[in-house]
Order: sequence, then C-alpha cells, then structure tokens
Amino acid sequence: MIRLPAVSGYRLPPKEIQEIVDVPPNASYHLSPRRDRIMFLKRRAMPPLSELAKPDKILAGIRIDSSCNMRSRMSFYTGISIHLLMDDGSLGPEKVVHGYPDAAKINFVTWSPDGQNVAFTVRYEDEAGSDSNLALWVANAESGEARPLFRQTDIRLNAIFELFVWVDHSTLLVCIIPSSRGDSPKKPLVPFGPRIRSNEQNNVIQMRATKEMLKDLHEEELFDYYATSQLVLVSLDGIVKPVASPAIYTFLNPSPDEKYLMLTCVHKPYSSIVSYKRFPKKVELWTVHGRFVRELCDLPLAENIPIAANSVRRGKRLIRWRPDMPSTLYWVEAQDGGDANVEVSPRDIVYMEPAEPLNGEKPHVLLKLDLRYRRISWCYGLHALAYEYWHKTCRTRTWIISPDCNDLSPRLLFDRSSEDAYSSPGSPMMCRTPAGTLVIAKIKTNYEGTYILMKGQGATPKGSVPFLDLLNITTGAKERIWESSVDKYYESALALMSYHPKCEIQLNELKFLISKESRSEAAQYYVSIWPDKKQVQITSYPHPYPQLASLQREIIRYERDDGVKLTATLYLPPGYNPSKDGPLACLIWSYPGDFKSREAAGQVRRSPNKFARINNSFPLLWLARGFAVLADPTIPIIGEGDQEANDRYIEQLIASAEAAVNEIVRRGVAHPDKIAVGGHSYGAFMTANLLAHAPHLFCCGIARSGAYNRTPTPFGFQKEVRTLWEATDTYIKMSPFMIANKIKKPILLIHGEEDSKVTTAMQSSQFYDALKGHGVPCRLVVLPFEGHRYAARESVMHVIWETDRWLQKYCASNSSSTLIKFSGER
Repeated sequence: MIRLPAVSGYRLPPKEIQEIVDVPPNASYHLSPRRDRIMFLKRRAMPPLSELAKPDKILAGIRIDSSCNMRSRMSFYTGISIHLLMDDGSLGPEKVVHGYPDAAKINFVTWSPDGQNVAFTVRYEDEAGSDSNLALWVANAESGEARPLFRQTDIRLNAIFELFVWVDHSTLLVCIIPSSRGDSPKKPLVPFGPRIRSNEQNNVIQMRATKEMLKDLHEEELFDYYATSQLVLVSLDGIVKPVASPAIYTFLNPSPDEKYLMLTCVHKPYSSIVSYKRFPKKVELWTVHGRFVRELCDLPLAENIPIAANSVRRGKRLIRWRPDMPSTLYWVEAQDGGDANVEVSPRDIVYMEPAEPLNGEKPHVLLKLDLRYRRISWCYGLHALAYEYWHKTCRTRTWIISPDCNDLSPRLLFDRSSEDAYSSPGSPMMCRTPAGTLVIAKIKTNYEGTYILMKGQGATPKGSVPFLDLLNITTGAKERIWESSVDKYYESALALMSYHPKCEIQLNELKFLISKESRSEAAQYYVSIWPDKKQVQITSYPHPYPQLASLQREIIRYERDDGVKLTATLYLPPGYNPSKDGPLACLIWSYPGDFKSREAAGQVRRSPNKFARINNSFPLLWLARGFAVLADPTIPIIGEGDQEANDRYIEQLIASAEAAVNEIVRRGVAHPDKIAVGGHSYGAFMTANLLAHAPHLFCCGIARSGAYNRTPTPFGFQKEVRTLWEATDTYIKMSPFMIANKIKKPILLIHGEEDSKVTTAMQSSQFYDALKGHGVPCRLVVLPFEGHRYAARESVMHVIWETDRWLQKYCASNSSSTLIKFSGER
C-alpha cells in the first residue's frame, strides 16, 4: 500500500472543488426608505487567515479589535453602487460610490431617512501599515460622491456597540472615543488578588456553560476603557455637539418625531459569569438639544435568570418607540418574576406612555398576555398585531389590538402551533414612514374593512410555494392574491416597493421586489408591477459554477419504522444515470431537530425548484467528485405531550438514519458499503452517536465543531432544559464520549481552536483521546484562530482537503491511484 507523504501546513483541495469555493458571493441589496433607489453592496469570498490572526481582546462576551476600537473579525463590503428605480421597474444608470481610499473595508451602511444620503464606515491600513483607521463617511445618493463626515482629524469612532444612528435627514448621533481617554490599562505584574466567587446567600443560580467573560479587575478596566463612548450629534455640514455624559452605550434610539433620544447603557457592578447583555442596564430619555428628561429604568445585574426556556430578565424590557406615533414609548414587564416555571396569569403585561407624561399620568396597560411576549407590528391608525408564544408547548398566538381605542378589546387572530408550517399565515408586509420607521402597510381596496398583506413561505406536502394573502383584519378573512409558480420556478416576495407617506397603498398600484430561481438558474431580482403583475428583471448574475449546471436535484419522501414521514434533498452528479452507472459513494449531511408532534416533524419545508447554492461548508461540493449527496434528511427527535424528546434520542436518531439509508439504497443511487455521514455542531454530535449506535449504516464520519460529552454542560444543552441531576441517564446515554469504545468506524474530527460556544475545542480533543485509546481510526484537526464556524480561506480549503481525503480513503475508494493523485494537489 502506498502511503500519503507526511506533509505539514495548509493544504488545498482538488482544483474542481477550489473553483467552486472561490466563487465570490453576489452583491447584497438595500432599498432606500422611499423605495426610489436600490443599493448593491459588493462582497468578497473569504478573508485570509492573517486577518483572523490579528491580536484582539476578548471581554464580556465580545471580541475587540483595539487598533480601531470595534468588534474584531467583522465581515465587510468592498464597494457600493446605487441605482434609481424607474417607474417601469427598470434600473437607472449605476452610480458607484467613490472618494474613499482604495482597498477600504466598508461597514455599517445605512440610508438617511429621506434616502438622499448614505452613511457608512471605512477601514483602511495607515501608511506605516501598523494600524487600522476607522472613519465615518457620507455619500450623496444621486452623485455617489463620498466624503468624511467629521472635519476634525482628532475624533476617533467607538464601534464596540452601536456606532451611529440617523436622528433626522441631516443629523447623526455617533459614538466617539472620549477625548480624555489616555493609554490602555496595563496588566499588573502582581495580580490585584485572588479570583473569588461566592454564593453565601444560598441563591439558586443555574447557568449554561459560558466562555470569554471578564476574569479579573484588569479585564474590567479594559472593558471600561474600550467600551466607554462620548455621544455627539453631527450634522452633514460637520458641526459637532456633545450629548449626555460618557458611558458604555449599547443602544441608541431616536424618536420618530426627531425630538428625543432613548439611550441604553450598561454599568457596574460587572460579572465574571455572564456577558455584558446581563450587566446592570440603564435606559434614559434625553432631548436632541441635550436636556435630560428622565430615567426609564435602571435594571440590576441579571445573573440569576432561570435556564428554563421563556425565562427573561425582571423589570422593563424591550423598551421601544411606537413607529407610527411621534414619541410614544411601549415596553413589556414579566409578572412571573421572569421565571417560566412560575404559573401565573397574566404572564406579561405590555405598557405604553408618552415620552413626557403629564401630571403624574401612569402608563397605560396596552395588553395582558398569558404566554411570553414576542413582538408587536404596528399599523398607522387603529390597529397593531401582537405576538406571544410558549416554547414548551410550541404554541403561538397573534392578537389584533387597537392601541388608541380603550373601548376595543384585543381579538385573537391566529392560535396555532409554531411547528405547524402548513398553517403558518405568514408575516405582514411592511413599509417605511417619512421618519424611516417600519409599519404595516395598509392596502386600500373597494371592500369594507381594513386590509393588510401577509407574505409566507407556503409550506405544502408537495413543497414550499411562497404566497401573498390579502387579509381583512376586521373579519379575519383572507384572499390569496399571488403565489409562486410551481412548475419550474421558486419565487419569493422580498419587499414592498410601493411608497406612500401614510403607508396606504392602492391594491392595483402594488409593486414588489421578487426573487426568482429554478433548479438550473441562480436567483435573480425582479420588480413586479400591478395590476398586470408584470415582472422586470433587474439583475443578471451568471451561473456561479457552470460545471455543476446540470446536477440532478430531487426532494424525496420516505417513512421511518414508527410511521413518521421524513424528507430529504437528493443530489446526483451531472450526467449520472443509476441504471447505467450503478450506485455511487454517498455523503449524508444533517442536523437533528426537536418536535412536539409527529405531524409537524413530517411536514415538507423545502422546495424542489430552488437553486443549489453551494457555500464553503456545504456537502454539495462533493458532487464535483462524483458523490451522491443526501442533504438535510430530517432527523426528528419527537417528545409528544409530557414526554421529553431526548429520552428517546438514540432510538429516534437510529430510526431516522436507517430510513434515509434504506431509501437511497432502494433507489439504487448509493452503494450500501460506501455511505458516509457528517454534520456540524449538533450535526457532529449526531455523527458520533450514529457511528457508535448504528455502525452498520455508515463506512465513516466527518464531525465538525461538536460537543461529545454533555456532562460539562450540566444546566442544559440545545433544547434540553433539564439539568444533569434531573436527567442523569439522558445526559450520559446521549454522550458519545461515554461509549467511545463502541465506535469502530473511521471518524474525522475538526474544530476551531477559539470556538467560544459550549462546543469548545477541548470537547474534540478529549473525544479524540478517548477514541485513540480504544484503537479507533480517527484524526483530529484543530484550526488556529477559528471559531465555531470557519472563515479564513486557508482554514476552509484545508477543511475541505481533509474531508475529501477522508471520503476518498474511507468511503469512495482505498486505491493508491486516487490517493497519489490527490496528495499531489497543492
């Protein structure tokens, strides 16, 4: 047998795969508030490893790039272009935004409320190449000419949290570094003292595993240093005015009438066990002229939120402005102390009040809910849609409320299971107000009642058929006015293009942005104009990988032994004929899902007409290597009624995998001895369990970024809310680490060295040691500087190289010719 040469360093996969992975993504789009322009933001494929290797600081759950005082490892855009949207749906001439330095990295791209300007940040290396500059720029939407917003060269931005927000058409509220800030705190050679954690008050504080929290007083000083901002108002002509005092501002929210600023900041005492999101939080109201109005709330440190799903922080939460009113606030408060285990009615109360209440006026009770509040979608006039849900029962309800009419009671519009895709009514289509806020569009018709548009994915037993329904929120009656074609194309309504200052759109004057794709045609954007529903194509993206243009794609349905209906997408290489070419090596790639009912688990949530877009971590790459690929076969773990799904995790996992394997073998497309299984994160956990409990099904496995021992996460994982002490047998039985001695088939383990989730790299390392200790053929690949998902081109290419090597050696073939050819690829 010829062995692979011992080679170190990053490797490249075969050329046919490289060519697919290196295809840059299409530009993303961003519509102007008044729907008269569309902006396209150009993106690159993958960053080099050198960007991830830059030193950063990890504090309170966030990674900080100290060279430019922003989050590290942020993706960015490489260019901006703007087009007018003509009345006939076509695009006007392209205006390329210009004036900023070459090779700049662009972030935080935002339209002004009137759509006349675009604000964005620019990062670029300085002349010495040792530092990264961050500047706020503004571009004229008509000419594309861009310029720095600040005239002063000594102003530096602070982009750790929210960097800026438009206050009105010509003014921005911006976070900058306080001028008084000096050098960063130095770590003392001698520690301040020991690390102490105490629970002498006998508090019950259960927490899921956490990483990257503040470790000591020095890190608290660093967090203060980098996160503290001074707020300034800056006009488009460069006039700067400070507002409020320096603080760690995490959320900036101006009122729709441009008179008030709602400012959210966090403050001490900090915590070493939770991120900044649970630090003490203060919300204040200021005028845009710098007058302090009042404190809306000051919430204490929230270390003790119960781990039960639907548990929340005590006190006021989700404080927001009503988008359809000048300056009216609303928020929600839990009546169960934030503990989902407490039975109480109501569970949540939604309140509302003006920015400056008169004569001690108390907040108005807007709505009382018995489930947990989720959100409100507001509509100009008398109506809004309020949503509540409950995780344990998967129940979701939608209420029609009349916020400005005290004599009208809430009416229940929808009451359903959130798992039931077939009954989903969709979500309301929104439009922008002159202030730039989002409200539900009202549709003017010749009928009685108030109408809105609901868009949905349209899941059906034959595949998804996206739709638009005209809904009478007075009666609940609805009429389907548009849906995707089902013969060839998959179409989806992305956004309402019609504009009206009061968000009232005539039914026969509707205009939508549509995405349209097919199995062989990449998604393109169209403008659909009513009443004749004429479609005008506005993009012409080429096929990203013409070498796979004729791949075969089919949604297949089958059953597992207990009668649960399952679904998967079967991909076959171009030109493949089962009867002529025989069964292929096959890769199955999946991720388990939890359900409360077998009916919901068996529903189809995909379309046969969607284009096979391949990303750099997706198994479709191996179509180019002659594999069959079974993508996302449903692996439902069902716990009906009072049953807990994970108590039968292993049995249901095996049954689902057996059903998938039996189906592709029955079809004659997969060789029963050449079927590999793989997955990422919880899919990696699935992979290890299948190799342990169902070795007869698979020849090898690929497990990326998995957690294989559940006991280090004793206060729950995934959707398991019971603790290790409440469900000891379940935790142990589900952990493939505990039965590493039963695994005999080859398994490839891949992990990012800096994975900040509970799936730490230590999980893969310990699992590898356990496997090696029992003589299992295994391989561990730890990727420097990578997190839970892999970003750098060098890392991604090497992961693909490792995966392809594994599949060639242990699945497709063990012939020397294949391995020699592959090992020479660089």
